[in-house]
Amino acid sequence: MFVRQMHYLVALAREEHFGRAAEACHVTQPTLSAGLRKLEQELGVPLVVRGHRFLGFTAEGERVLGWARQIVADYESLKQEKAETGSPITGTLRVGAIPAATAAAPALLAPFRTRHPGVTVQMLTLSSAAIQRGLDAMELDAGITYLDNEPLNRVRRLPLYREHYVFITRPDEPLARRRSLSWAEAAAQPLCLLTPDMQNRRIIDQVMAEAGIRSAPAVETNSFMGVWSFVRGGPWNSIVPEASFRGLGEGTDLAALPLVDPVHVQPIGLVLAERDPLSPVAGALYKLAQGLGRDGVLEKLFN
Repeated sequence: MFVRQMHYLVALAREEHFGRAAEACHVTQPTLSAGLRKLEQELGVPLVVRGHRFLGFTAEGERVLGWARQIVADYESLKQEKAETGSPITGTLRVGAIPAATAAAPALLAPFRTRHPGVTVQMLTLSSAAIQRGLDAMELDAGITYLDNEPLNRVRRLPLYREHYVFITRPDEPLARRRSLSWAEAAAQPLCLLTPDMQNRRIIDQVMAEAGIRSAPAVETNSFMGVWSFVRGGPWNSIVPEASFRGLGEGTDLAALPLVDPVHVQPIGLVLAERDPLSPVAGALYKLAQGLGRDGVLEKLFN
């Protein structure tokens, strides 16, 4: 019962709603509430601030929540431990990927799923800050994000590939006939860029600032899908990671020119919570990524 109560507590923290937490745990709301009250009685401290709705955790509840997340994560790892006896790995691999890496992520996650068909892969598009929170809360097994621009804390890092930047425009534009474009020339065009809350945009602004260029996009959007739509509709252009552009697939109706003066590269890598041992699914992903890194598979795909 104790582990189940820990699951209740973690679910309540995630859902911030008694009904949704109960649904996530596949129990009724009275069952969940009774389990939490029983836990409070066993520990001798109030954990949940109660009202007509969920109002948060007490100070003691916040401390217990940290232990609950650890216990739940360790329990799930224990259930998967049979993988080390040679049995197939089962469970769910939960990965957070920054928007700039979502096009590249299948190059890592698809072979993982092929190698471990009993594992369900969940990939969420998240900011780097949300990936940090997910790893800290043990709600994510891994993240794919920038390694050295705004580095995450309390993680082990593994480089995957280096991100390059391209200027995208419509193929009927005169600039599309160029072989490359300088950042200064790109900045002089009407641009659609990601919003400043996205780390990719902050990197672009930093590159421009270091080159003495002012970043002043005409349009901002918080998704690459928005970028593609605005560039296709014109009269805007954009600056995006090359891997994101390749994610459009073959036969795209947009043109991409390498950006030079300067040529800027940004390491993208796999990050996992700094804990030992890793869960079987996280450990298997890390082992696969190490192999792909040694062989330079992802680097060749995106450079």
